[in-house]
Amino acid sequence: MATNGMLKPGMANTTGANGANGIAQPHARRPTRSALAQALNGEHAPSGAPTRLSSLRSERSTPAPPDDAPPSVKATSAARQQLRRKQRMFPSIDYKPRVSYFDPRSDYSDFRGFFILFWVGLAIMVITAMLRNLKDTGNLLSFKQWPLFTQNLWELAAVDVLMCASTALALPLHLLYKNGRGMLRWEKLGMVLQSVFQACWLTFWIRWPFMRDWSWTAQVFFTLHTLAFFMKMHSYAFYNGHLSSTLNRLTDLDRPIGPATPMNEAVRYPKIGYFNLPPMSTSSEVHSDEDNTHEQLSPLMQLREDLATELTSPLSNITYPDNLTVTNFADYLLCPTLCYELEYPRTPTRSYLELFWKVLAVFGCVFLMMVTSEEFILPVLDSSQRRLAAQRADPTSHWVDGALIFAETVSSLLFPFMITFLLVFLVIFEYVLGAFAEITRFADRQFYSDWWNSLDWLEFSREWNIPVHNFFRRHVYSASRQVKMGRGLATALTFFISALAHELVMGCITRKFRGYGFILMMMQIPFVAIQRLPWVRKQALLNNVLFWVFMIMGLSLLCALYVLV
Repeated sequence: MATNGMLKPGMANTTGANGANGIAQPHARRPTRSALAQALNGEHAPSGAPTRLSSLRSERSTPAPPDDAPPSVKATSAARQQLRRKQRMFPSIDYKPRVSYFDPRSDYSDFRGFFILFWVGLAIMVITAMLRNLKDTGNLLSFKQWPLFTQNLWELAAVDVLMCASTALALPLHLLYKNGRGMLRWEKLGMVLQSVFQACWLTFWIRWPFMRDWSWTAQVFFTLHTLAFFMKMHSYAFYNGHLSSTLNRLTDLDRPIGPATPMNEAVRYPKIGYFNLPPMSTSSEVHSDEDNTHEQLSPLMQLREDLATELTSPLSNITYPDNLTVTNFADYLLCPTLCYELEYPRTPTRSYLELFWKVLAVFGCVFLMMVTSEEFILPVLDSSQRRLAAQRADPTSHWVDGALIFAETVSSLLFPFMITFLLVFLVIFEYVLGAFAEITRFADRQFYSDWWNSLDWLEFSREWNIPVHNFFRRHVYSASRQVKMGRGLATALTFFISALAHELVMGCITRKFRGYGFILMMMQIPFVAIQRLPWVRKQALLNNVLFWVFMIMGLSLLCALYVLV
């Protein structure tokens, strides 16, 4: 088919190399010079020459310059005409096989605009609440809970400093275990003494706010801080206790080897994954030489090498017991981690501007949580309490009326608790831990993963709070597995301890220990077993929808249960 140019006369029925099957072939167009080039060279079309429709349209909008116009004016006019000729009434559209941004097969991952939309939505919520309060009370905002934040403030600060400082007792205790002989070694009596000390320490500091009758805000903060420092102290003591046993084994090999000398393999403590070090060499020849050298080592030399490697940090800058200093312990307390290591990867510098924004974001999130609580949570709970009290006092009312009031309360709290949950997540894992990471130049800042895509509760527990997950994996789950406990039982024990901690926090908030949070958290175990079935696991979308439904409904349900029941 001829698509460009004019056909030669008489070519329609010709045959040959270029005209086979009677298909006419177009000939090349005569080269034309652009209007811009003609204008620059002073060439003009004859006055009587025919013009195209596009030229006529162009001339109507751009009059031709007079013959005595300067070359620059002629060039500008010709350029306008040439550009207008190129314009098309119906521009072409580039169609190709593509997927949408939200399609599961899409590689697009930059949804920062939705993060900004979240903050814009919260700003709209705050402005709306301020206007409503200004109309009703004459004040922009009214914080009825504010006195609870200022109550016991100075006592809280002093006691919190004492609690944090008391964890330093783990250092002299460990020096006692390390230098002790006989029954005072860590693997004999040291572990028992440390466990008793930790139990007494935790009991004393958990009971202190109850004895002093602190407000729930101060008590919740102090309890969470106490639990975090308890985990830090436990990890410090037990990891260094393992290293002291390893050092004792290494020094025992310097003495004459006898029948009583333990020759079993070196115990590897569970690693956390802070270090992603590259291999020393990628050459296959070097690897083969290392393998040959490894095979030539005697069992005694190999055991010495394994024990010495266990005593050295992955970055090879610190070796136990050089880490047993006050400076090292204080640095560990400030690092945003619950698992002790000989050293951590660090950033080259710290950004004080980034630190300022994170601290500012902490106060901003706390302010938004207070507004959400004052405007959307406390009024609902107060109204429901009055309605339930009236319903119970009415002899003609039925229990169904109370159930409906309770269900309405849970429904009204769904959205506020979803906002509160997201703000708590941001203030802890993005801003507070991020600020301490900036202070200590802590390089591994993956404090959470994409928990919002979780398909079951076990996956959520791994990705929502990575520092706590690492602690439980190392010091609860792995420790249970080392004493020959089954995988299912070790998992149940991990959930059990976590559920006790969550119940303690809920009890501090409401001053009620009802066990609702403990029961709901332990119910996650059978739910996980069901969701891990092959035919259920394949339903990824359904599992994620159920995760979000149970998450938001569970938070609202817990609040209603502890406050109203």
